[in-house]
Amino acid sequence: MNDSKKNKKPSKPSDNRSKPAPSRDGGAPSKPGLEVRATAAKLLAAVVDRKISLDGMLDLTHGNPAYKTLRDADRALARAILTTALRYLPRLEAAVASLIETPLPEGARALHHVLVIAAAQILHLDVPSHAAVDLAVEQANRDPRNRRFAKLVNAVLRRLVREKDEVLTATAAVSPVPGWFQERLAAIYGEAEARRIAEAQLVPAGIDLTVKSDPALWAEKLDGKVLPTGSIRLAAFEGAVSGLEGFSEGVWWVQDAAASIPAQLFGDLKGKRIADLCAAPGGKTAQLIAAGACVTAVEQSANRLARLKENLARLGLEADLVGGDLFNFRPDELLDGVLLDAPCSSTGTTRRHPDVLWTKGPEDIAKLAALQEKMLRHAVTLVKPGGLIVFSNCSLDSSEGEDLVVRVLKDHPGLERVAVDPKDWPGLETAISPIGEFRTTPAMLPGDQKFVGGMDGFFASVIRLAGNAERSV
Repeated sequence: MNDSKKNKKPSKPSDNRSKPAPSRDGGAPSKPGLEVRATAAKLLAAVVDRKISLDGMLDLTHGNPAYKTLRDADRALARAILTTALRYLPRLEAAVASLIETPLPEGARALHHVLVIAAAQILHLDVPSHAAVDLAVEQANRDPRNRRFAKLVNAVLRRLVREKDEVLTATAAVSPVPGWFQERLAAIYGEAEARRIAEAQLVPAGIDLTVKSDPALWAEKLDGKVLPTGSIRLAAFEGAVSGLEGFSEGVWWVQDAAASIPAQLFGDLKGKRIADLCAAPGGKTAQLIAAGACVTAVEQSANRLARLKENLARLGLEADLVGGDLFNFRPDELLDGVLLDAPCSSTGTTRRHPDVLWTKGPEDIAKLAALQEKMLRHAVTLVKPGGLIVFSNCSLDSSEGEDLVVRVLKDHPGLERVAVDPKDWPGLETAISPIGEFRTTPAMLPGDQKFVGGMDGFFASVIRLAGNAERSV
């Protein structure tokens, strides 16, 4: 529920070419724009080579020092370059490789990232190509490791500018996601759908809002449209969402359309006692409260719990907030339901977080799936007979969804899957499996000239504890 998010038009980052900035080594002032490109290259290296999350490095309080020293406009440009480079990385690497006769030495990773950052600008961003070339050459000249390659950088990038259309055509068949992930997508969804999902992550996500009531009215007020989930999708606009009508009154909150689905799967919640076990930042908690539930929100992180409290206060909603490990959470009375939106690999959110596929791998998915299964088994012990558990996450991988649920149901004959009826979800029928589980992907929901298409990849399953069942799993 990121209320500070901005919905910028993504294709027109500005190249702020103001007065030269002093160099960090105390020497001659840097060329305008050089520090932006140098920072982008360093952060790209941190993501790809050291598996460091981009969100953390872009945090203005605890993030990367080089990024924090940039001015606002330069930070925006650095973010645009970085996210574009990460979205298109395999294609950019293929483009650069196709123009170099002899592969770069294995130790030339810094040079590799300089070339990728420049290629991202030349092929996919609305910044002057000559600036991308000149600044990449300057980066090479200023780095003792890369100085001997400065002429190569110049030649390769100038050729890329000349042959842009041909290179884009030649690399279009390259999957824009890492090979390991493309293979997993193909195994789960089939080759054709895997390709559609991979291509969908190239388009930055729009902004969706969840409203307390009357989405049609607020869609009209905010120049948005109502999605099959009941969410409102906004058209592109300049500025912060906090400036939109209804924000200060707590009428709505930012939440991807797919993320709004799990809380709706409980059905009638009036007067029901529900626990949200991984509650922050609070979008699903707010949905449960707005639907009439008495909610206990559990969150382990103190910082995230504070953020959850702030978000609920803005919305004028109240919940019983519990800080601590969810495995230690034991309600005084068994609950009517539990929402477990479990921590996962987040592979369904790459439209927003393109670094995810480069900072995680198969081993991370396996570890997170094991944790999720442990959490789900604990959640079962918290509900009374007849109670519901909605298990969900934003992964596209079946090992974190369908496969996990099958194991838990097999081990516990007192549990049963409650099938979601596609008739209740017009417009999203294809997102519901034959056995009644939700599986959304970024390739769902077509866009148009005004509204971006797609939604986060999400899995959700509804499980009921039978009336005479044992609760330990």
